[in-house]
Amino acid sequence: MLSIVRTAVRPSLTRAFVRQGTVASLHTLPDLPYAYNALEPHISEQIMKLHHLRHHQAYVNGLNAAEKSYTETSSTREKIALQSALKFNGGGHINHSLFWTNMSPADKDGGKLEDGPLKQALEREFGSVEEFKKKFNATTAAVQGSGWGWLGYNASTKKLELVTTANQDPLITHVPIIGVDIWEHAFYLQYHNVKADYLNAIWNVINFKEAERRLLDATK
Repeated sequence: MLSIVRTAVRPSLTRAFVRQGTVASLHTLPDLPYAYNALEPHISEQIMKLHHLRHHQAYVNGLNAAEKSYTETSSTREKIALQSALKFNGGGHINHSLFWTNMSPADKDGGKLEDGPLKQALEREFGSVEEFKKKFNATTAAVQGSGWGWLGYNASTKKLELVTTANQDPLITHVPIIGVDIWEHAFYLQYHNVKADYLNAIWNVINFKEAERRLLDATK
């Protein structure tokens, strides 16, 4: 099922926002590529079940409903009114589909960054991997309210850059390499209001191998 999830997070998924005059295909909740308890103790089973089965499913349901309404109306006014629902739910589906593959159990690929193109790029742009994590955490923790922290590849500058997006806005200015959900539902049950503890812990399960694959795809 991992290949299905990967398909969902590639740039083509940004076409989730239906074209006028077309019939939208039904979006579905992708399976996780690991068990719900596989990221413990860093992210609890309770959080993973709630986050995946309820929150992500809600975005999928909302996106399907918005696209259905979009294709069924001929009113330009109504189509414009649906844009916020398409953006919010479509972004939520895109972001979370990427997020699940962004992580891996600590006893597998989680937290392990080997020598290679990604590590070299991080050292080149941030000085060291630890300095990258420090700056990523500071940037992401500074998000006011709900949103996402990203390591993105800027195709214009050919550099890795830190970016944040609000709410469920998808990252469209850069190719997403690593994304971290900073909505409270991603961490509050375990880390309460201490974002810093969540951001420090998540590096133990970040799938750097997947992140490097995305970087290599972006630079082809």
